[in-house]
Amino acid sequence: MNEALTLHHVIVAGIAVAAGLAVALVLRVILRWLAERALRTRWAGDDIIVDVLRTLAPWSAVAAGVAAAAAALPLTHQVGHIVNQVLTTLVMLTATLTAARVISGLAQSVAQSRSGVAGSATIFVNITRIAVLAMGFLIILETLGISIAPLLTALGVGGLAIALALKDTLANLFAGVHILVSRTIQPGDYIRLSSGEEGYVRDINWRITVVEELSNNLVIIPNAKLAGTNMTNFSRPEQKLSVTVQVGVGYDSDLEHVERITNEVVESVMKDITGAVPDHEPAVRFHTFGDSRIGFTVVLGVGEYSDKYRIKHEFIKRLHQRYRSEGIRIPAPARTVSLQQTGEPVIPHPRTPLDAVPAPPGTPG
Repeated sequence: MNEALTLHHVIVAGIAVAAGLAVALVLRVILRWLAERALRTRWAGDDIIVDVLRTLAPWSAVAAGVAAAAAALPLTHQVGHIVNQVLTTLVMLTATLTAARVISGLAQSVAQSRSGVAGSATIFVNITRIAVLAMGFLIILETLGISIAPLLTALGVGGLAIALALKDTLANLFAGVHILVSRTIQPGDYIRLSSGEEGYVRDINWRITVVEELSNNLVIIPNAKLAGTNMTNFSRPEQKLSVTVQVGVGYDSDLEHVERITNEVVESVMKDITGAVPDHEPAVRFHTFGDSRIGFTVVLGVGEYSDKYRIKHEFIKRLHQRYRSEGIRIPAPARTVSLQQTGEPVIPHPRTPLDAVPAPPGTPG
């Protein structure tokens, strides 16, 4: 120490620390009030700015108070330098964590706005957070006077070994990035794999894709497997799709009458049922002379894939009721089986008693 520690030094240092804490408390109250006001505006930029300041400003005030206290104390040059480095590291670490949270939040917002759904693609969020934290860590090391060149060289040399050890993990990572960048699948899409799994894509992270089935079960699919399989996306290029229902009427039916009644039922279902497409144009197409009926296909419009079950349910009920009231018959398959006796005598088996053998037709009893 350059001089002896006195009560005056302690009082001044205590006042500096107390002042820093008081300023931090006041800043938290002010920034909380500003955050409430920022939520009421349409511009999202003020929310981000206030979010950054709510974490960074109070800690900076505390660090400034401690730095002022250290300057008031009779510390040696080496101790003062260490204190300044610690405080600088604390502020930079706080800034790095804040930046990682804010930037990852922006990445999540961009992913949601691009996909247009409520789900999130956490793979972009995680990659962004890791990249920001890594850059902040390297800057902190450089600020402390630690050369990062040997570290980068070691990471470059060891990266090959890490890539070989984590081959499957990296394959899933890059497959997930490829899936999202190519926009073949986005969170919220309804997909069906060639292996039979189907449901809504809830999340795509760095390793797996989470698919929620209509039964509320979750199917976990590795990204590499998802990228390498045949798949149907029912949400792209648009969510609206057509659903077909197979119907058949008897040969004695007036097909013009059948077509008109069926179109009226389709129009009523499209207007009344939630999830249907009101402006869908009814379509009835006769296609088969069957064994007991004339078969035709009815095309329904559906807003999204999961709505097709409810719409088909209502359509079949209404169509059946309307056909009954109009006298239109929906025949069940029927077959006629003809049995003919040949009149040939039955040759008895050696072990069969003679009195158990039936007499040929026409033989006197």
